[in-house]
Amino acid sequence: MISVKDIVGHLSSPTKEDEALVTKAYDVAARAHADHTRYSGEPYMTHVTAVALRLAEMGMGARTVAAALLHDTIEDTDITEEDIRRDFGEEILFLVEGVTKLSSVRYYGSDRHNESLRKLFVATSQDIRVLIIKLVDRLHNMTTLMHVPEKKRLRIARETLEIYVPVAHRLGMGRIRKELEDLAFPYVYPEEHKRVLELLKNKIGKYEERLERERKALQKKLAEAGIRNFNTSYRVKGLYSLYQKLKRKSWDIDQVYDLLAMRVVLGNMEDCYKVLGVIHDMWRPLPQRVKDYIAFPKPNGYQSIHTTVATSSGNILEIQIRTEKMNQEAEYGIASHIIYKNSQSGQSQNRSENWFAQLIPSLFRPFSRRGSGKTEAVAKDAPAKMKIPLWISQIGEMYSAPDSGAEFVEDMRNDFFTHRIFVFTPIGDVVDLPVGATSIDFAYAIHSEVGNQISGAKVNNKLVTLDTELKNGDIVEIVTKKNAKPTRKWLESAKTTMARRHIRAELEK
Repeated sequence: MISVKDIVGHLSSPTKEDEALVTKAYDVAARAHADHTRYSGEPYMTHVTAVALRLAEMGMGARTVAAALLHDTIEDTDITEEDIRRDFGEEILFLVEGVTKLSSVRYYGSDRHNESLRKLFVATSQDIRVLIIKLVDRLHNMTTLMHVPEKKRLRIARETLEIYVPVAHRLGMGRIRKELEDLAFPYVYPEEHKRVLELLKNKIGKYEERLERERKALQKKLAEAGIRNFNTSYRVKGLYSLYQKLKRKSWDIDQVYDLLAMRVVLGNMEDCYKVLGVIHDMWRPLPQRVKDYIAFPKPNGYQSIHTTVATSSGNILEIQIRTEKMNQEAEYGIASHIIYKNSQSGQSQNRSENWFAQLIPSLFRPFSRRGSGKTEAVAKDAPAKMKIPLWISQIGEMYSAPDSGAEFVEDMRNDFFTHRIFVFTPIGDVVDLPVGATSIDFAYAIHSEVGNQISGAKVNNKLVTLDTELKNGDIVEIVTKKNAKPTRKWLESAKTTMARRHIRAELEK
């Protein structure tokens, strides 16, 4: 079993207070779960320690790791909320409550599942760490899914693909997304999984030797070019990602050019472009397969240079070139810069704000916890500048009512986990909307009052009808009038649940 020493050893520059906190949480959890086992027969502590270790490896702070160690104590043991509040404080209690499986909710089947997810996102809208812990908790549970009763297995795997995978993707957590996808895939689509495996086996066979030869050849060339500070790795495309691409390519695996990939991670951005030149001098690039996501990041903040080449040995390789910082952000996204560390005086220091918030600040709201009619800090030592993605804040607001669980998952699929577009206000702020959204959705995403008073819209400086679908990168300007009011026709044009709710509320008045 993972020891407390292992977990503390992976914390980033822990203080003595950090070590004491994690050790205390470990000891409390070990005593509380002493007689508990998992479906696999292993001690229950194997789960909570695995979650805590993974979070520490990701760079999460001591309070987050402590909450992970305690995340099942309220539900499964004699430990109470008051015990955790007394021994660990309000902040850790809030995180534990947010992550717990909510067994006190008396629902059955999908209704219980929907209600649990609704409460998860309401809690997440107040502290993003709740969702990060929950994602890692789900990831470890997926690794032991084969031991779970068959009836539960399919439901857990399906909700992983439908809810947790899109959440991880939208938070830029590429490594966790890929792991969740590939763990759920064989349970949800067993026949397709077998077919993909067979196609992959026939296409690439034993790929390790081929990739290792190409990697050594590239390392030699880079050293000859005077590039020293780099490391290289390789991988085969994830099975679920390959399945999605094969469906688009009529199951023709010869049309998939990123089956085999190599990654070069460097110390600075300038070297990324030097390496691109070395690679193209060494191997023939395929036409129209060079993508510069460093200059033009993906909507979720992903940065890297991609090029696809045909090597002298006849292999087709996608090569990804990025800095260490870009690599961390690509793998752990929003979690990569959430560092909580106490200074010697006991005051919290937020050493780096969320990377994505810095990229597009308008998508985020300040870190806060709603109290009775006011906004208050979660804890004295919580980072004051912590940010929450706007789409999570919207979920928290729209589904805060206890009776909204039934419609929650369907709305989530339609609004938040569809393909997204990013459009701009005239001053350059970014608004995140589902594909098919219109100016009406844009206006309500800005503010309900803006939406209720729409009298017209301009897209890229041209007047358009309110039902015109927006495209990625559009600049949208809303014209308002105080006496303007929503009409029933707006309901047909609105794509998002938020817009439709506000429109209905105004029409009912």
